[in-house]
Amino acid sequence: MVLATVITRFLPFLLFPAGKKTPKYILYLGKTLPYATIGLLVVYCLRGLQFLSYPHGLPELLAIVAIAALHLWKGNSLLSIGVGTALYMVLIQGVFC
Repeated sequence: MVLATVITRFLPFLLFPAGKKTPKYILYLGKTLPYATIGLLVVYCLRGLQFLSYPHGLPELLAIVAIAALHLWKGNSLLSIGVGTALYMVLIQGVFC
C-alpha cells in the first residue's frame, strides 16, 4: 500500500518535470475533467428520483436551488455543499418524512 501511494504521488512529477512543457492533452484534461466529474456526481445522486411518488423530488430540488444560490452569492464551494447537505438532511428526515 505504501508503494502504491508513493508511486501515485510522485509519478506526475517524474512524468512532467518542472522544466518541460506540459502536454496539451494534460492541460485539456485539467480543464474539462472537474466539470465532467461534477456532472457525473449530480447525475449519480439524482438517478433514483421518482417524480410520480411523494415527495416528487422536492427535497432534492430545494437543496440544489439552495446550493446554486449560495454558491452564486458567496462563491464558496465548501459552504455551498455543507449547507446544501445539511438542508437536504433536514428536509428528508424532518420535513418530508
